[in-house]
Amino acid sequence: MTLRQRLLLGGVGVMLAALALFVRPAPTTAAEQLTDDQFAKVRKAVMPADGEDDFAKIPWLTSIWDARIKAAKEGKPILLWEMDGHPLGCG
Repeated sequence: MTLRQRLLLGGVGVMLAALALFVRPAPTTAAEQLTDDQFAKVRKAVMPADGEDDFAKIPWLTSIWDARIKAAKEGKPILLWEMDGHPLGCG
């Protein structure tokens, strides 16, 4: 890719970003209240079925030191799952 093509693509990207700042969706009316039946249907659709959530069956350790000791005894590796930010989501 030539320098000219890169500059052109960069300029297009900047123009699209600027356009996104000025184009906003039309305001919407107040949302409908969710009924108990609707909630039950949505919950059933998004929640894992019985036996489907294998991740929850794993006996995870919350101490890296305890995990290190156990892994050394069993000759197994450690999976470290670490997240930064707000506890309700990465931020």
